[in-house]
Amino acid sequence: MADDELPQAVIEPPRRRIQLVWIIPIVAALAGGWIAVTTLLAQGPESTISFRTAEGLEAGKTKIRYKDVEIGLITHVALAPDGSGVVANAQFAKEATNLLVEDTKFWVVKPRVSSSSVSGLGTLFSGSYLGLDVGKSQVPRRHFVGLEVAPIVTADVPGTRFTLHSDDIGSLGVGSPVYYRRIEVGQVVSFDLDPDGSAVTLQVFVNAPYDQYVTTNTRFWHASGIDVSLDTTGVQINTQSLVSIMIGGIAFETPADSTQQPAAAPRASFALFPDRAEAMKRHDRLVNTYVVSFTSSVRGLTVGAPVDFRGIVIGEVTGIFTRFDRVTRQFSIPVEINLYPERFTSRYMKGASGGRLSDNPRQMADFLVAQGMRFQLRTGNLLTGQLYLAADFFPDVPKAKVDWAQNPPELPTIPGALQSLQDSAARLMTKLNGVPFDAIGQNAQQTLLTANALLARLDKEVVPQARDALGAAHTAIDSANSALQPDSSLQQNTGDAMRELARTAAAFRTLADYLERHPEALVRGKAEDRP
Repeated sequence: MADDELPQAVIEPPRRRIQLVWIIPIVAALAGGWIAVTTLLAQGPESTISFRTAEGLEAGKTKIRYKDVEIGLITHVALAPDGSGVVANAQFAKEATNLLVEDTKFWVVKPRVSSSSVSGLGTLFSGSYLGLDVGKSQVPRRHFVGLEVAPIVTADVPGTRFTLHSDDIGSLGVGSPVYYRRIEVGQVVSFDLDPDGSAVTLQVFVNAPYDQYVTTNTRFWHASGIDVSLDTTGVQINTQSLVSIMIGGIAFETPADSTQQPAAAPRASFALFPDRAEAMKRHDRLVNTYVVSFTSSVRGLTVGAPVDFRGIVIGEVTGIFTRFDRVTRQFSIPVEINLYPERFTSRYMKGASGGRLSDNPRQMADFLVAQGMRFQLRTGNLLTGQLYLAADFFPDVPKAKVDWAQNPPELPTIPGALQSLQDSAARLMTKLNGVPFDAIGQNAQQTLLTANALLARLDKEVVPQARDALGAAHTAIDSANSALQPDSSLQQNTGDAMRELARTAAAFRTLADYLERHPEALVRGKAEDRP
C-alpha cells in the first residue's frame, strides 16, 4: 500500500470545559451585579440638609420618615464650611423624589416638652429620626434648611391659617390653643415681632370644619388666664378653660348681626383684641372726636367708659387730661370722647325723617346743643364708684354753643347730680358760716340770766301771794261743796222755794185759763157762781 493511501491523522484542538468550581462565583457575581443594578436603579435623589447642631444626627443610622414610612437615610454629617452649623447628606428612595420640593420641611424628631405639649416620647426607645412635611410647591429642590422645632401643624392637616396683629403677645406661645365657643379648634403656629418693633404678628391655624366659622367680620381676642373686668356694670370674671389659664389662648367669635358674612380667605388678617368686651364692641365706620371739660373731680372715670344717651351707648371716653388756664389761674379736666353719629339715628322713621339726624357733624352738634343737650358725669355703680359720661337734654340750662375754634371742638357740660349736691351743701355751709352764732350765743346767755333774775323775783314776791290766793280759793271751794250737800240747809231752803214757785206757777196757769175763757173778767171781775 502506498504511503498516500494511508489515512491522514487530523489534529483536533483540546476542548475547554468549565469546571464546576467556577459556577458558584459566576452566579454570585451575576446576582451581585443584578442587586447593584437594581439598587442603583431604585435609589432616589441625594440632598443636603443644614442644621444648627448635629444633635440627634448619626451617619448611617438616622433615618428619614414620612407618615412613619422610611424613605431615606442620613449618609454623612459634616461641619459646614463657615462653621455656623452642620450639613447632613441624605439618600432618599426613588419614590420620595416628588416629596423634595421648595417648601418641604425637615426636623429632628426627639423627645420635647413644652408648655403646651409633650412629643417624641417614642424616640426614647427607637432613637431620633428626621421628620418630613411635604410642601405644596411643584419646584424641585435638593438643599434644605432644617427646622430646630417641629411644626405645630403639618401641611396635610385640613384647615386654614390666619394672620393676627396685636400690640403684644401676652402669655401666648407656639402651640397655644385657639377656642371657638370654648371648644379647642386650633393652635398658634408661629409669631414674629414686626420689623418696626411696634407690634406682634401671629399665625394661627384653625382646623376644618371649624375654619368655616371664621368670616370677614370675625373678632379674635386674648383668652389667656382669667379675665377680670371692673366697669359700670360691676365685676365680671371670664375664662375659656383651665389650659388657657396656664398657657394662654385665643378665642374668636362673629357678632350676631354679621353672621351672614362670607368665609375669610386663607391667611386673612385680623386684629387681636385684649379681651372679649373690646373685641365685640361695635366698631363704627364714622367717628367724631370732641372734648368735654369739667372743673370737678373725675375720679372713677376711666378711658373706655361709655358715653350714654338715655341708656344707649353712643360713644366712649378715649382720653383724660389736665389743663391750666393762665388767665383765670384755674385748672380744668378736659375729657376726650369719640361719638358715633350712626348710632344717633331715627331707625324706625321712614322717608326723609329717618336715618341720621344730619350728615353734617357740625350742623348736628349745633342743633343738639341748641336744644339743651349737655354732658354730665354720673355714677354707674355705687359699689365700685365707676363713673360714665351721660348726654341728655336740660331745657332750663343757660344757652351755650360749641367751641369750634378748638381742635377737637369742645361741647358744653353741666355739673353732675352729686356735684350739684356738694355745691348746694357748700353754699349752705357758706351761709351758715355767715350766721353770727357767737353773738346769738351771748344774747341767749344774757336772756337766760334775765330770765333767772325774773324767776327769782317771782319766787320771792309773787309766789307767797299766789299761795295765799290759792288757800282762799280752796276754802271757798270747800264751803261751796258743803253748801251743795243734799242734807244742807241751803239745799232744803232751795227745795222749799222751788215747791212754792211750782204752786205759784200753777195758780198763774189757772188764772190764765180763766181769763182766756172769760176775758171780760178783767173789767167786771169774777162773776159769782149761780146756785
